[in-house]
Amino acid sequence: MASVTEQIREPDTVQALVQLLRSRSYEEIRQRMYDSPPGSHWWQACKTELDIRNGEQMATALSATSRVLERLRASTEHFEQLADTLYHTTQEVRDVIKATQESSRRLEIAVYAAIGITLVQLFNLTFEIFRKR
Repeated sequence: MASVTEQIREPDTVQALVQLLRSRSYEEIRQRMYDSPPGSHWWQACKTELDIRNGEQMATALSATSRVLERLRASTEHFEQLADTLYHTTQEVRDVIKATQESSRRLEIAVYAAIGITLVQLFNLTFEIFRKR
């Protein structure tokens, strides 16, 4: 019967020790764990407390990772929108440059025609001046 009572008290003892360790530092808990034989109340309490703290840190890290991933997802969507806008703007600029190039070719032809007509008129004028003499 004594062993049944001891088995019932063991979890209470370990829980009480865990509560004691709640305000202690990691280093102190680890040192106490290493100083206690494996399976003892102190060892179990230290192990439990370290597991609890590690679980809390893991949950915090997962939450922070989730927030960062959400920001990365939003940034990626924003960059995709910017890339799409840049693509369309580049297409528009290309079209304007092509239209400008075609216009400059037409202007070049018009200038050559104007120069040609001017030369013809100049030769005609020169011919008329020499013909009257």
